[in-house]
Amino acid sequence: GTKPLKRFCHLPPPTPGFSPVSVKTFPSDEKFRLTDQLIRSSRGVSSMIAEGHGKFTYKDKINYCIMGRGSLNETWNHLIDAMDSEYINKEELKSYKIDIDETAKLLNGYINFLRTLAEKEKDNKMIKNRIN
Repeated sequence: GTKPLKRFCHLPPPTPGFSPVSVKTFPSDEKFRLTDQLIRSSRGVSSMIAEGHGKFTYKDKINYCIMGRGSLNETWNHLIDAMDSEYINKEELKSYKIDIDETAKLLNGYINFLRTLAEKEKDNKMIKNRIN
């Protein structure tokens, strides 16, 4: 199995194939539509994780990671749209799906790790309150 990640910076860059280079073959009329949406949603994955890492509570950190997971799913949807529009082929889509699935697996592991920490913190507070 995959080891749980202890810090957001241990996550690999989300799906490196989503760089602007990948969308250079898209038609120019897509520049401010699908191309822009694809770039923004793929960058949104790591942005949400990083922003959540800067939050104080585990609940906030988890919520931002969940939003990052939503951006990952949004990226997948945009890639399907790109294939439907014949900007990428099925093989490229399959390759992106492997990256997306791997990123989702790592992100879910990180979310579970944060949930475990949140539970431990909650348990420690309950014990402390009983002692006082």
